[in-house]
Amino acid sequence: MGLYSNYIFPRLLDRSLGTEEVGEQRSRALAPVRGEALEIGFGTGLNLPYYPQEVTRLTAIDSEQMLADRVAKRIDEARMPVEQFHLDASHRMPFEDQRFDSVVSTFTLCSIADLPSALAEIRRVLKPEGRFIFLEHGRSDDARVARRQDFFNPIQRIVGRGCNMNRAIDRLIEEAGFEIETLARFLMPGSPRILGEMYRGAAKICDR
Repeated sequence: MGLYSNYIFPRLLDRSLGTEEVGEQRSRALAPVRGEALEIGFGTGLNLPYYPQEVTRLTAIDSEQMLADRVAKRIDEARMPVEQFHLDASHRMPFEDQRFDSVVSTFTLCSIADLPSALAEIRRVLKPEGRFIFLEHGRSDDARVARRQDFFNPIQRIVGRGCNMNRAIDRLIEEAGFEIETLARFLMPGSPRILGEMYRGAAKICDR
């Protein structure tokens, strides 16, 4: 899997998530991002052109590095300062509590092994008045599609290097202590339905 994981998969991912249709959804999702922002699962930096002017600084963290030269070029072209961090085996982010005005996740929650712990970390580093912004694919509300997602998910985890197509993103975010303020559910144009069931929204820390 070394050749596939290190060379083929990152390029396939960059191409499939770099389309005009996905870019339009990135722009819509990232519009509410403000102040000092943290991006979880930076990948190849495809979000960078879509951050609004209200973002003063971006901190990016990922557990691996993909297409380093391509990412460096995108960071150089970004209009705001960007600092990268590597997430180590402890999976605890190296930031103090309540540091960030915004935390962003796009096409990332599907592939985190211990998602409840990751969401708890996001909650920890987000300011009480901050917002968690997400654009994710996940479980369909259509029971027939959801059954197909469950059936094909073991294959998807291999091909997508840990990506799960059947996670109920809204429920998982709420179970982690967030209140979802806005949520759009839609199908990504040009994607198979089992992979194109989308969740785009914003959440705040629940007061309860």
